[in-house]
Amino acid sequence: MAETRYWDRTDTFEEKMRLLEAAWKRRDYNVARALTASLRDTAIQAQQEEESGKPLLAAGAARAVSSLPEPWRQWAAGWSSFHAIALDETIGRDRPPEPVEVTMAAAGVVSLAREVRVARVENGTLLEVPSQVHSEIRRGNERQCRVLFLASTAAHVRSTYLIFFGNPEAELPAYPSDLITTGEGYGLDIENDFFRARLSRQMGQLERLTFKREHGLELFAGGEGHGEPPGIDWAHDYVGSGNFQKFRVTLWEKCPDYEIIRGPLCTIVRRWGFPHSPVHPVFSPSRLHVWVEYRFYSGLPWFQKSSRMEALKDFEADALRDDEWVFSGQSFTDSLWMSADGKLHTGAVPKGQEFDLWGVGFVHNTARDAFMALYLDHHGDNLPPLRHGGAPLFFYKWHGHVWSRYPLPGRNVPAGAVLHQRNAYLVLNYPGNGAELVETMRHRLMNPLTVSAGEAPTGAARPSPGRLARVGEAGDSPVSKRALWEALADCKDEQLYAANVSVVDLGLVYDIQVRGDTVTVVMTMPHRGRPLLGYFTYGSGGNSVPVRQRLMKVPGVRRVVVEQTWDPPWSSNNLTGRGRQALSLG
Repeated sequence: MAETRYWDRTDTFEEKMRLLEAAWKRRDYNVARALTASLRDTAIQAQQEEESGKPLLAAGAARAVSSLPEPWRQWAAGWSSFHAIALDETIGRDRPPEPVEVTMAAAGVVSLAREVRVARVENGTLLEVPSQVHSEIRRGNERQCRVLFLASTAAHVRSTYLIFFGNPEAELPAYPSDLITTGEGYGLDIENDFFRARLSRQMGQLERLTFKREHGLELFAGGEGHGEPPGIDWAHDYVGSGNFQKFRVTLWEKCPDYEIIRGPLCTIVRRWGFPHSPVHPVFSPSRLHVWVEYRFYSGLPWFQKSSRMEALKDFEADALRDDEWVFSGQSFTDSLWMSADGKLHTGAVPKGQEFDLWGVGFVHNTARDAFMALYLDHHGDNLPPLRHGGAPLFFYKWHGHVWSRYPLPGRNVPAGAVLHQRNAYLVLNYPGNGAELVETMRHRLMNPLTVSAGEAPTGAARPSPGRLARVGEAGDSPVSKRALWEALADCKDEQLYAANVSVVDLGLVYDIQVRGDTVTVVMTMPHRGRPLLGYFTYGSGGNSVPVRQRLMKVPGVRRVVVEQTWDPPWSSNNLTGRGRQALSLG
């Protein structure tokens, strides 16, 4: 039978499960292993195609730039649409920069990563604010994404921001940033003006943290750990029934699954899977699924960790930890802890308060280095009230300092139980008023700026400094960008023999930049198994029209540079409507 539909050209989850069960019954373990890997691929593709959320800013709520006052229209020349949002400061605190993230949707756009720009309305003018777009998806004729930026405001003030989009000539924006991320996969080094973090090359856990002040205090855990690479963040883990063995995410030989988002404002590292046994895979229970996310920001002296620990079946845990940090040596002289009323204390935790802590850490009374965990959220679903413990200790066996939180009030963990946490970890110079500083910071983090869909300002608009567009983004490109995109439509992927689909419709072209007579094209490849971009750049094995050769024929082009990137990874969300049709995705 001829393959004419999408499901003729691949196999469904249900079909793969049938094949897996048949292979298991006949004890064909090689085929069973191959099918489990293929099932994972099917799950990834389904997630890319189906997972979505309800955006705060719906596509239908967009407004036309032509409706803005003349000075603002001129400043935003090149863009056709915008969303307005309002940020409200509700607790009476002046706010230094803090992260704001909003989900938006737009219709009729090609790439929100290229097109989105954020501007703050200030005294009748528009000022561009560095922003970062991530998690872009396509659903029908709309695209959705998350837009992240840093905002500051005075107490009890409502601020208005405009998110512009709808500019086919826009280029991927580049903003100066102190946030530097190097490395591949989850084995990253991440730094800003306040600290440098090193993630384990083996499993992505936070391994070392260096303060960027004076003597450069480095927090680390030495030795051989428990047979796995030592790090300072040891969560998450649990001990099985009968105290037989401990299952840990730090025992992963590699992350079972992960996602990395890199940008000028935030680097996000997400990892998830089942904790491993010391003798994995002899024991490989699928009882407690763990999801962990780190977020490191530009210009902020703290980073964030969020996690979920979800029970997929009833089981017993003799112990379970969702936050544990260990530091070798004697880096600090005093312990810090925060009570439920948000007050910071120094010294030992009094008896009776050990299980109601909302922050723990350490400080050195001379060097004034301090490291502090602020617990912003810690709750459970389908569980008795959690214990908010983890008092800081100075001498843990042969180590230096440690805190370890055991939240379960009992041993039984029912199916459907979920433990949630969201923590901020402060790397700071602890001044004389350090307690007040930490208390204020937690109060702000517990009560972030309130984000809502807003209205375009109606007051007087004044001319704004500069303009939103860079050179070549407002119809002033020295070489027609439309001609360049149309030319690339002639560059096909001939490995898809009958599809007749171009690199543009496949979504492999992330950006086109024109500087004088030089054209730079930023491209990706569909997956790491097909990494050689030269196939499209220069041509190989019957490739229809090489990218470089085709663009050199566009009037005004004298040089073509093709750059390869893996960030963000390609997915079917990159396909154009024509590309989806060519691959029978509809």
